[in-house]
Amino acid sequence: MCIRESVKGMVAAESEPLEGGNAAIVERTGTCVMQTYGRFPVAFVRGQGCRLWDADGKRYLDFVAGLAVCNLGHCHPRVVAAIREQAGRLLHVSNLYHIPWQTELAARIAGLSFGTRVFFCNSGAEANEAAIKLVRRYESTVRQSGRFEILTAQNSFHGRTLATVTATGQEKFRKGFDPLVPGFRYVPFNDITALERAVGEKTAAILLEPIQGEGGVNVPADDYLPAVRRLCDAKQLTLIFDEIQVGMGRTGTLFAYQQWGVEPDLMTLAKGLAGGVPIGVLVAREEWASAFVPGTHASTFGGNPLAAAAGLAALGALLDEGILENCRRMGAYLREQLEGVAHRHPTLVKEVRGRGLILGMELTRPGGPVVARCLEQGLLINCTADRVLRFIPPLVVTREEVDEMLTTLEPALAACEEEGHR
Repeated sequence: MCIRESVKGMVAAESEPLEGGNAAIVERTGTCVMQTYGRFPVAFVRGQGCRLWDADGKRYLDFVAGLAVCNLGHCHPRVVAAIREQAGRLLHVSNLYHIPWQTELAARIAGLSFGTRVFFCNSGAEANEAAIKLVRRYESTVRQSGRFEILTAQNSFHGRTLATVTATGQEKFRKGFDPLVPGFRYVPFNDITALERAVGEKTAAILLEPIQGEGGVNVPADDYLPAVRRLCDAKQLTLIFDEIQVGMGRTGTLFAYQQWGVEPDLMTLAKGLAGGVPIGVLVAREEWASAFVPGTHASTFGGNPLAAAAGLAALGALLDEGILENCRRMGAYLREQLEGVAHRHPTLVKEVRGRGLILGMELTRPGGPVVARCLEQGLLINCTADRVLRFIPPLVVTREEVDEMLTTLEPALAACEEEGHR
């Protein structure tokens, strides 16, 4: 049976493997898909809550959540029902026309945030691209300042388009793509003095992740983001928060900026907004939003009926089902347990940090072997910045699932520690 035929059975019973299993899918992928990812040799075919099943029928506990996309867990019933209903009603019409579900989702996001208007696209990179374009157009047409430069942080991550990879403060992502887009400079994260010194006559905006995810779960000091806000006010700079990973409840509040009581002028969201359906948004205050007029920016699929209906369902579930409270509760419990692990392995674990259910455990050596050992035992965790184990489970994770994760993680760490001593 070919892969195309076998995927028809992906909603089969949880223990039923697909013919050929993981090996057949891995082999087929290698023949026809561009090799842009260092994939693990596993193919997932079913998910429910914090669980996944692969093509061999093996079950896993998921503490990666599709890289913080599946905040509600896999196949949340409310989102699944909305997608099914919308798929039978209307999938797509384009933004030449009004889209009721898009309008409702925009109104809900604006009503819950600092912003007044929302632009819809398909991903976090596109949302950041829209923010970059809006800043330039705002400075050109509204302020007529001639400014265009955007300051970003070292170790940041803002996307893979040419502009957003240029905005990303990590050379490894920019290598080989010269010439890059002009108008970006990088400063150390969590260093207000360096940021103040970097502001020049062409500086228009500051773009920051409130917590750096891909850069290693780096959390700023409590006074850093308020100081950045004051700097932007004093210099008439646009403050942009990239909340693609840390928004939509990940830190325990709906938006991460609420953790510091600081409001940006623009904010980008994606990942967890629609429960797994591709979507991205740029949220803006009215003054900035006015710089976009018909014809200045667009996205064919952005905010289409299917994505918007999924977004409404996901946002409703997040707000109505006690999920933010669970994130705060389980985040505190997970952090406490991880700190206990760190105490028991002081030569291996350097630090535990994060907020809510985005937590990082920095090791004294590369974390890849730990991730691989956990995968073998049916646990999905992630390593970023080479040495930081990143824990981003669905926000519906239970205490029992946290305990189960720890029973796999600690032996994997101990094995890594023992190998390091040989």
